[in-house]
Amino acid sequence: MKKVFIFIVALLAIGTAYAGNKLLVVKNYSYQTVTGFGAACCDGAMCPYGTDVQPVRLLYGSQSKIGLNIMRMEISPNFKGDINASDIGWDTQYDWEGSVPSAKQVKSRGGIVFGTPWSPPGDYKTNGGANGGHVNDKDDNDPANQRGELRTDCYEKFFPWINTFLAYMKSRKVDVDAVSVQNEPDWWVNYSGCLYTPEQQVTLVKNYAHLLDREKYKGVRLISAEPLGFDPRYSDALMDDEVARDQIDIIAGHLYGHPPLGNMKAAAVKAAKYGKEVWMTEHSVSDYLQDRLPNWTEQLEFARELNECMLAGCTGYIYWYMRAHWAFVGTGEEKYGAANGKNKLLPRAYVMSHFAKNVTGSTRLEARGSFTTTTGSELQASAYIKGDSLIIMAINSSAEDHTLKLTLPYYVKSGTHLKSTGNEAENLCQTQELDITASIMNPAVSMPARSVNTYVFMIDQETTAITDQPALEDNAPATYYDLQGRKLSKPKGVCVERTADGFSRKVYMND
Repeated sequence: MKKVFIFIVALLAIGTAYAGNKLLVVKNYSYQTVTGFGAACCDGAMCPYGTDVQPVRLLYGSQSKIGLNIMRMEISPNFKGDINASDIGWDTQYDWEGSVPSAKQVKSRGGIVFGTPWSPPGDYKTNGGANGGHVNDKDDNDPANQRGELRTDCYEKFFPWINTFLAYMKSRKVDVDAVSVQNEPDWWVNYSGCLYTPEQQVTLVKNYAHLLDREKYKGVRLISAEPLGFDPRYSDALMDDEVARDQIDIIAGHLYGHPPLGNMKAAAVKAAKYGKEVWMTEHSVSDYLQDRLPNWTEQLEFARELNECMLAGCTGYIYWYMRAHWAFVGTGEEKYGAANGKNKLLPRAYVMSHFAKNVTGSTRLEARGSFTTTTGSELQASAYIKGDSLIIMAINSSAEDHTLKLTLPYYVKSGTHLKSTGNEAENLCQTQELDITASIMNPAVSMPARSVNTYVFMIDQETTAITDQPALEDNAPATYYDLQGRKLSKPKGVCVERTADGFSRKVYMND
């Protein structure tokens, strides 16, 4: 009895030491499986457009430091130069060559490439041009401000045009994995653009998406139009129509003006009901900066956005430009200093690597803490399982150090802590082994002030067999097991108690 008493006192002492620290309970209840993370190879950020593949080499693939695996490119409606399109064949007609070198690199590294049209060809549209039609920002009544929409008599031409893009890329040895209906169908712009209402998108997809040649371009998936603020009316309308729903593989949108736990989460609920992936296909954090590089506060803002997207049900996160002073790879512009060296990895890339390197291919688990994760919360966390690894992402934007006490649904036998604490190179992605000397379910880890943290635990498969079961209902009675995983008729000695909150070791003073 004396030894048992000493053991109980030791447990109580440990519990006292953790008083007031942050708690996180991870349950064996799964949500989405994450396809990956990426960025866009578009426009001037990759000058000379698409042909400089060094950003892709730095960012993509398991051999890179960052681990991206999805690349977005534009399906341009523009003709090459001033040529007469009627005099030439489709294979040289459109300005699609720019993305090819980078797309080839991504595919060679096992990545995913997809195309988004900013506009169909101008002669398919109500305003006769690729421009969105908003040519006069000061006067919407100006006759020149004609909304650029796809003409109803050209709906049947849209997907055959997409097929020509797929054929062109295939001729250049790039098998495109997915194509989108439209970039920002709800944003009337003075650059390349096309407007659709949710109902117009349903009509296009329902009646004409069967013309997308999925048999010839095997595996190509169809992505919904990508509204500016992830307006769920666009995706909900598709999901509510059975015929349109069967044509769509991925629901997509952007985050401008609407944080992830708002519109995106609302759209993901219905999308998940029908087994659709949910991709955030464009956003930029702190791209408004004109006179400096992002500071660490803004990098933490980006980390929180990544985490909140995962909590919203996101399966793919694609940032805007991959090369920009506020993005992943430096541009070399002298006004931002040496830290913005041409094709130099920037701190934001290392923040992205926490998710890209560890969360890609994982399944998110339920995680509830003594802190509430809402938009912009100073303390945030999420949990994932991938093979034998249990992964905890934790962001501490506060000025205080914290200890995070975990209750896990599995025994773990070892672990690694990857942390980033500032913009300087020595503060990015520091790695250390966690002090785990026995198989445990309740490790405690440090969460430094103003830090991004990834904790990767190795599951002890020999002692976690009892956890590989469906989660208990909240009102279900507790069950008990000995340390070998055998179910007990009543709690006895040192055993494992299983409740709706998970598993925990307990000590009972009985024979």
